Amino acid sequence: MSRAALPEADVCLILEGSYPYVAGGVSTWTHDLIKAQAPMTFSIVALTSDDQEREMRYELPDNVVGVVNVPLRARADGPSGTLGAPRLIRELTDALISMRDDTAQAGFRRAVSLIADARGRLGTRLLMNSPAAWEMITAMYREDAPESSFLEYFWTWRALFGGLFATLLCDLPRARVYHTISTGYAGLVAARAAMETGRPAVLTEHGIYTNERRIEITMAEWLYDAADSWYQIETPRWDLRQLWMAAFQAYARVCYESCTAITTLYGGNQILQRADGAPPERMRIIPNGIDVAHYSALVRDSAPRRPTVALIGRVVPIKDIKTYIRAADVLRKTVPDVLCWIMGPADEDKEYAEECFELVRYLGLEETVVFLGRVKIAEYLGRVDVLALTSISEAQPLVILEAGAAGVPTVATDVGACREMIEGHPDEAPALGAGGEVVPLSSPNAAAAAMGRLLIDPDWWRQCSDGIRRRTERYYNKREIDRIYGDLYRDMMARPDGSKIDGKENDGGRARAGALAPVASTARR
Repeated sequence: MSRAALPEADVCLILEGSYPYVAGGVSTWTHDLIKAQAPMTFSIVALTSDDQEREMRYELPDNVVGVVNVPLRARADGPSGTLGAPRLIRELTDALISMRDDTAQAGFRRAVSLIADARGRLGTRLLMNSPAAWEMITAMYREDAPESSFLEYFWTWRALFGGLFATLLCDLPRARVYHTISTGYAGLVAARAAMETGRPAVLTEHGIYTNERRIEITMAEWLYDAADSWYQIETPRWDLRQLWMAAFQAYARVCYESCTAITTLYGGNQILQRADGAPPERMRIIPNGIDVAHYSALVRDSAPRRPTVALIGRVVPIKDIKTYIRAADVLRKTVPDVLCWIMGPADEDKEYAEECFELVRYLGLEETVVFLGRVKIAEYLGRVDVLALTSISEAQPLVILEAGAAGVPTVATDVGACREMIEGHPDEAPALGAGGEVVPLSSPNAAAAAMGRLLIDPDWWRQCSDGIRRRTERYYNKREIDRIYGDLYRDMMARPDGSKIDGKENDGGRARAGALAPVASTARR
């Protein structure tokens, strides 16, 4: 959808690989946020991996004015050459090389300016598939990683900078506030929007994007370490893993320095944000919230039935479904009639899902482990005795809160805010007691022992049920969280164009001629 086709919205939400095309915690949070702020209007920039048509997994609320899709890997378009292209590419090369450490934002700002001045005269064909682009790649290779394989660098460069160019070239909807739900490429779109329009940008991080990419890159089998690095006295300046990480750290720094407000879900995330360059004075914590009244009203099924554990989540590696399946195998030795549900879509990583199905068959767990697919969890929580979460990375899982409001204790790995949610913050007063148990990562025996204790010991189950229910009511009520986000949006919308950050005028504080129209009114609707 072109920029002209979208009316100006109060808030433009910018998301990468999630809403409205992928179901999951962040997408559900986004959907609920839009509905909760119904007096305001929203547009959506959805960053996807490619330009294939996708089915929306959510019905867009009435206050969404439109969606702009931004494929990070799209077919090349635009001319292969244009007047002044060699000079433009040389200056763009210098800008991209300078996107490191303290100069990351200045380099990106320069790149935004160069692309904006040439908008309409260039596209990905010139930037990726032209003789000038070849000069850019070879110049950056000599600067970045001359000890690495050029072939590997070439494809790494295309992946990294193809996505960056997509953020620089895409249509931006007009909005009074730009709100990105991660750093990465979505964060670059928000930074560009702040620079070009002068309107405030806000960042909310559930998980820390850079940290999640760091885990993926470390585990990636498709990335090769420098072949002869073991035999060198001096370490090469960059290998390709470092190049990937340096790029995502630079993207995060650009986003942090361009956003007026930086929010996350809990204190542990702020440590990582500060390490990647987030200014502390702009940081604040806004936890997730859930509809406590709705979930606390769910009636528990007291009829005779099998003891039941549920894992609510997508069947993907980061949820470590295999550890849950192995825990079920251990658990049935002490609770023979246990029923272990897996509630969540299995079509996002079909290869991994098939491995999980095969593991169930191999262990003979067909009568114990049941894949339910995507369900309305409120229809099941009354029959769930223990919630299980075996993820290797999480932020602040909503399912713990939803189950908690319904009085269902959780056994979770020690990731994200799980410990704080289950055991309470260290300064919680009065202490509300445990709401379940925290276990190590990838430990089926520990998970099975904790689940078994809750299933076998009714006094322990009642203590944990009461603890998690009261903690959810006190700290994670969505009604209060909605008010906080509403106040944040109204504060940002009321700011004039070209709002200042730390006394420095945000670059592009005034809309460029021919770019976005300036915001005419700051009055609350």
